[in-house]
Formats: sequence, structure tokens, C-alpha cells
Amino acid sequence: MIAAKHAQAIKSVPGAKLVAALSSDAAKAADFAARFGGTPYTDLDAFLADPALQVVNVCVPSGDHARYGVPAALAGKHVMVEKPIEVSLEAADRLIAASRQAGVKLAVISQRRFEPDVQKLKKALDDGLFGQLLSADVFIKWWRTQEYYDSADWRGTYKLDGGGALMNQGVHYVDVVQWLVGPVKSVRAITRTAAHKIEVEDLALALLTFENGAVGLLEASTLHYPGLPERLEITGQNGTAVLEAGKFKVWEFKTPGEKVQTDGGPGDSGAKNPGDISSQGHAYQIADMVATLREGRDPAITGEDGRKPLQIIQAIYQSARENREIFLD
Repeated sequence: MIAAKHAQAIKSVPGAKLVAALSSDAAKAADFAARFGGTPYTDLDAFLADPALQVVNVCVPSGDHARYGVPAALAGKHVMVEKPIEVSLEAADRLIAASRQAGVKLAVISQRRFEPDVQKLKKALDDGLFGQLLSADVFIKWWRTQEYYDSADWRGTYKLDGGGALMNQGVHYVDVVQWLVGPVKSVRAITRTAAHKIEVEDLALALLTFENGAVGLLEASTLHYPGLPERLEITGQNGTAVLEAGKFKVWEFKTPGEKVQTDGGPGDSGAKNPGDISSQGHAYQIADMVATLREGRDPAITGEDGRKPLQIIQAIYQSARENREIFLD
């Protein structure tokens, strides 16, 4: 599913072209290439030897990201890896180290950062519009059926999914909130598996304390039928902004400033169905990779950036297991 989103995004970006596709299933590789273009491969070494291939987009289960990303980097290919960067910090660090060793670029997908209203919010925060930050709350109250988890043997497993609602669905906004507000100092959390037959959580609740003194509530779930648009609420001494599915719903400040549209209609959300997420966000990030290679700079979201939300999520899981506050390094 996510590989098709990448292919659609690549097709829409000037300067990008899909030249090869790899799958262990020959029929799937051939079908994908027939739909989106490129040469189909079933052998990783042959795939990486393709001289037309510059960037490898890793769209396999999360726990296999390093398995494919490390050899791609060591073969001299730039790498774009889906979220989360990996399911453990050790595996993430191996992927980061391989890209450094090979001198290639490593980008981690977090397409929510590129949404226009999220970019406006980032600028407002950087410009000091909010004043002292007080709170930052994130709610990802999504819905996934049991059939969703049963559709692939890796879904809902610690080994390859890394976790549940927080690691798979919530990771985007864990990344966004720490990028907007700043580093997380500590977490206190509980998790539950309440509505699905899976080994990982379908509900996670956490209290975040940020290094700048702000606090936040984080809720991620896949049990809220029928699935509610994700919501981000940030309050400072001067006012409040609320994003719902990436669109402003509230923008209120004590002093007059820039006006923003707060009735822009529904945003892009996978709250009800993962297939509802558009490829536009991926297109923004693929365009950034094209610019990265042309300009000789780092991608907007590096491997080190992608490690940060993983560290926060791992701390939340540790807090839930040990029933105590966990301080991040």
C-alpha cells in the first residue's frame, strides 16, 4: 500500500522517475512495474547494481528497514526510509552509521512536516508569536479493523511493526510535536490492548514534559470508531492554534497578527482507512530529496531527525512497562 503512494508521488515530482522495483515475489514486482514503470527485480544485489538507480525508497515493514537500507547505503545509493526509521534505536543507529560511512543521504519520511499549515505554525513558533509555550497536546484517535491487522503477518507485532497505535499511526505527530515545540525531557505513560487481538497496544496515553517547560498530552489509538481526524493543540502565553488533519481550526492570539484560514475544509487523514491518505505529502518530501541531490545539502528530515520520535516512543513504552516517569537522554 505505502509503496504505491511513493510511486504516485514520484510520478508527480519533476526530476524524479521510478526506475526499478524490488519484491521477493516475482509476480508482485512485475505487477508493480507494469502499473508504475521501472524494471522489476527479485534479487537485492541485482536491484542495487542497476546504474539508473540513485535513491532507494524503503517501503518494507518497519523492522526490516535496516535490513534493506544498510546494504542500499553501502552500495552507494541514497536512501529514503518510511516511518518509523526502525523499530529499535540500535537498528536506527546502524542505518545512520551506514549512510555516514558511505557518504550518502538518508531521509526519513515524515510528510506531515511539509503540510502548508504545519509549515505556517512552525514559522509562527520560531518567530515567537506564541510567547512562552505552555502546552502542546496531540490526539490521534483513529480506527483500524481486526481485518487490517490480520491482512499481513507483520502488522501488530513487536518484531516488525515495533509497536501498535503509537509506533505505526502516532509516530507522525510525535515527530511533528517535538519538531514544533522542542526536545522532550520526560514521559509518563500507560498503554492498553483493548479492542484488537494483537500483541501490541491499540491505545497509548502519555504525559510529555518538554525541556522548555511546556507540558503535553499525547493519545494514540486505533480503537476510536469510526476514526477521528488527528488533532494538534498548541498554547502559549499569547494565544492558541489548533490543527485538525493538518488544517487550522483555531488561530486566536491576544495581539493582532497574521490572519490564517481556519475553515479550509477537511484535511488529509487516515483516521478511518489508511488508504485515504493522499500521496501529496510524500510528493513534498520526494521533491525535497530531488533538491537535496541537486543542491548538495542534507534532506529536510535526516536519519538523526527520524531517530528522535523513535526515542520518545521507546521511552513511552518503557514508562508504561515500568510504571514510572522516564527521562530522555
